[in-house]
Amino acid sequence: MASKKVLVLNAGSSSLKFKLFDEAKNKLVASVSGLIERIGDTSNSQLVGNILSGDNKGKSTHKEDIKDHTAALDVAMNYLQDSYSKSVRDQVHAIGHRVVHGKDVGKAMLVTAEIEKLIKDAADLAPLHNPANMQGISAAKSIFPGQPQVAVFDTAFHQSMSPHAYMYALPYELYEQNAVRKYGFHGTSYLYLVRQASKMLNKPENELNIIACHIGAGASMCAIENGKCIDTSMGLTPLEGLVMGTRCGDLDPAVVLYIQNATGRGPKEMDKLFNKESGLLGMAGKSDVSVILEESAQGNERANLAMNVYVHRIRKYIGAYMVHLKGKVDAIVMSAGVGENSPPVRKLLLADLENFGVSIDESKNEQHIGKPGEIQTDDSHVKA
Repeated sequence: MASKKVLVLNAGSSSLKFKLFDEAKNKLVASVSGLIERIGDTSNSQLVGNILSGDNKGKSTHKEDIKDHTAALDVAMNYLQDSYSKSVRDQVHAIGHRVVHGKDVGKAMLVTAEIEKLIKDAADLAPLHNPANMQGISAAKSIFPGQPQVAVFDTAFHQSMSPHAYMYALPYELYEQNAVRKYGFHGTSYLYLVRQASKMLNKPENELNIIACHIGAGASMCAIENGKCIDTSMGLTPLEGLVMGTRCGDLDPAVVLYIQNATGRGPKEMDKLFNKESGLLGMAGKSDVSVILEESAQGNERANLAMNVYVHRIRKYIGAYMVHLKGKVDAIVMSAGVGENSPPVRKLLLADLENFGVSIDESKNEQHIGKPGEIQTDDSHVKA
């Protein structure tokens, strides 16, 4: 009898990531992953699939005319039928969705009419993500009518924060009437990091204290005490916090008003400026950290400045979170594209922290690219 399968979707504005899991001995085993790109651009849309096991194991690319997310999911299922299992449509018995903003919902939720309304209502707080996430849910309802769907919210992990950590010092009615507060993001990543760190450190999740750094094109950090979030760097939206590829991160709010008055930019232009034209791109003209590192080493002053600002911001949060955790830090955990794959950045971030119990072994650091492991010295009090 063919095993039941779970399909996981991550719908973007013009993309759809998918992964198919087989249920085997009460465990989920990934069997196929894929990415559909350029949805709506029918002359250039395509599916890139990767069969992870079996006779057809390997990657392949398929050009397809894909006008919307329902068509994209249908193309994905046709690919799975042709390349993996003829009966896959009948075998899928549950669909999971990554949803960016769930307001104050603190756990994964079965998708109901009430949850769909919440996702739509939160679209003002995540205009680039929640509408696309809803398109993925609508597509799955069309392709798999009657099958249960579950929404996993990026914001859910951070709902353990205390009010003093998530409230802004603004008139209280803005919180009551407009839900203005810190929410935090990358929650699914942090939940995964807690579970992996617990295994690697051989310490129960509910006793684990870590400073987690999700450092990619989008970047955030999280102070985790006894396995729960007590503070995080992103806020009402993913714009707050660290310097990112194209986002400015923390900013004096008066800068917004000053730039508007000085340049005549309107709200949409300001949103584009801070989210798409700032960060590393704004300072160095490039958003790729590896390129900026290379140009900095060659004497490019703007690239050097951008990297220094980038590193300074992250180290400031490391210091703050050490205080939040009262100095009781089991590990500083690096993840995402830069955190996992850039030994030079990790070295800059964790340099000269011996007085705080952190000491990095340069050889171990250089050896760990794209794979889990420990990079601290043998006598380091805090692991990395």
